[in-house]
Amino acid sequence: MQVKICGITQAEQALAITHMGATDLGFICVAQSPRYVAPAQIAAILTTLAEHDWRGGSVGVFANADLDPLLAVVQQTGLNTVQLHGAETLAQCQHLRQALPHHRLIKAIRVRTTADLDQALTYAPTVDALLLDAYHPDHLGGTGLTLDWSALQTFAPPCPWFLAGGLRPDNIHQALANLHPHGIDLSSGVETRPGIKDLALVQQLFHQLRCLPNPRCGGGD
Repeated sequence: MQVKICGITQAEQALAITHMGATDLGFICVAQSPRYVAPAQIAAILTTLAEHDWRGGSVGVFANADLDPLLAVVQQTGLNTVQLHGAETLAQCQHLRQALPHHRLIKAIRVRTTADLDQALTYAPTVDALLLDAYHPDHLGGTGLTLDWSALQTFAPPCPWFLAGGLRPDNIHQALANLHPHGIDLSSGVETRPGIKDLALVQQLFHQLRCLPNPRCGGGD
């Protein structure tokens, strides 16, 4: 299973989290977000990771960004994945796919009703993965709100998908009890404050994931 830790702002934490087993790191490229990280800082973090031979997914998270500024950030930073977390249309995703044919593209859907799940399926032929997040009227992500996991049991898109929204080390077993996403995405659930990760919680997360075949496995690292 892919594990994406989002809202990374520090090189030291990024390196520690990759050593714990993260397959993807998310960098918030939305200036209004408390987890925003400037392109130069993202580039510096990715340089550090490359020096340690990490080859995972470096995910730039954008929301309703114009195409040219988005492409400029990708070029400046060296990100290999773009996540669209706003109200981007299918046509906008298609234009981005044409502009970045060799980059991974993730479309996030903030789920309120089953109609949102139906909408998610329309993006599947264009993107490499979908990400389901909880809906909040004022914030795009990192809210700590959870989805109605029972409503996702029949969600089976023709592409990989990530489960997000309020995931924490202490609820990951419950979230994955009847769901089989290709990946999970955590941000606020492993933080001390926005953009600063609690490495003990990240370690607990991976402990819990190792215990997934055995729900009775308890304790923490």
